[in-house]
Amino acid sequence: MVEVTVISSSTVRPTHINESSQAKIHLTPHDLDLLYLVYPQRGLLFPKPDPNSHFIPQLKAALSTALDIYFPFAGRLVKVNNHEDNTVSFHIDCNGSGVKFVHANADTVSVGDFLQSRGSVPNFIGLFFPANDVESYDALISEPLLALQVTEMKDGVFISYGYNHMVADGSSFWSFFHCWSKICLTGLGSNFQPLVLKDWFLDKIDYPIHIPVSEMETPPNCETSTRERVFHFTRKKISYLKAKANEQIGSVDSKISSLQAVVAYLWLSIMTHSGLNREEMTQCKIAADMRRRLDPPLKKECFGNVTALAVATTNVGELLDHGIGWTALQISKTVRSQTNKSYKNFAENWVTNVKIPKIGVGSRLADHSLIVASSPLFEVYDHDFGWGKPIAARAGPGNGIGGLLVMFRGVEEGSIDVHATLTSSLWSDVLINIFAE
Repeated sequence: MVEVTVISSSTVRPTHINESSQAKIHLTPHDLDLLYLVYPQRGLLFPKPDPNSHFIPQLKAALSTALDIYFPFAGRLVKVNNHEDNTVSFHIDCNGSGVKFVHANADTVSVGDFLQSRGSVPNFIGLFFPANDVESYDALISEPLLALQVTEMKDGVFISYGYNHMVADGSSFWSFFHCWSKICLTGLGSNFQPLVLKDWFLDKIDYPIHIPVSEMETPPNCETSTRERVFHFTRKKISYLKAKANEQIGSVDSKISSLQAVVAYLWLSIMTHSGLNREEMTQCKIAADMRRRLDPPLKKECFGNVTALAVATTNVGELLDHGIGWTALQISKTVRSQTNKSYKNFAENWVTNVKIPKIGVGSRLADHSLIVASSPLFEVYDHDFGWGKPIAARAGPGNGIGGLLVMFRGVEEGSIDVHATLTSSLWSDVLINIFAE
């Protein structure tokens, strides 16, 4: 039985708290829509550092410097009760309270134990992550906006994190992670530009947004049995799927990307073996980065949660009657439909009729659907804290959310790894054999 021993749990604060970081960050409808979302958790497996390098103090010192730059992570979520209209509102207080840093030991676990054959995910993986079953709303009670865990293994070290999605999206987080690793490697924190905060707000919406108290009822947890696997798509396999998809759609004004071809293949494969009736509806949901789609556009480096959920919807029968080209085209169309206008319309409608999705722990939201998270565009293998680049990337426990596909760039150039959480009762072992081809 695997044991992970917590050696220490501490709070790391920014090195300096200056006036520029004493900011109140208002939350947009796109942020508040994630109030009951579980903290996204990701982790990177590294080679074993020199045991005489004292790398834990180095990591904490570099983290403190990185938080000088990425100061919103060290803030706290604040709720304000508006008694005059029986509503509540939220904001981020960038007060430098700090982030959680856990140092753990699992000296009986090897890299081979962690990276099991045929993409199996070990049942002890949850012990390597710091924010299991934590939702955005929990930051009001006891949780920081960011938690990190460094677990020493027999022949490796796993660095993982969980963060509040209302504060940042994947693009912003990996920028922070790169900053942290770069400072640890070089010892320099002065080479980074000041943070570009999300200073764009929607017209016709007053901040802070008032949310009816009735929407604040805590959602019940659902006990859902799930299974996790990591599916590896080689560059050759991806090229084949992409070429096949583009050949099937013929002369349309949009070409299918590698990612869209892989997601279409997954959607088709899962629905083929789902046991669902042809009339049942199914969806594929993909987060789209909106920074350059807005008018005026935001800077690419803009920090915050600036994503919109693109949702492709069809019934099972229609999906199965078409091939990978048609399926990928539906995904492509819904991603391209995410525009400045659609982003504003969502926000304005949300404020008019506030309905916060209950998509937290054990959510059955994705039973008939796929939720595609993260992106193979993130440079997860470029981080180096001083003892080498990552060996593998993994997602944290799915928290009972079936149909969750976390996309990573593979170690080999042009490849993609998919950390999938599938609902056990819905998808059979036949599915596993498909990806083992």
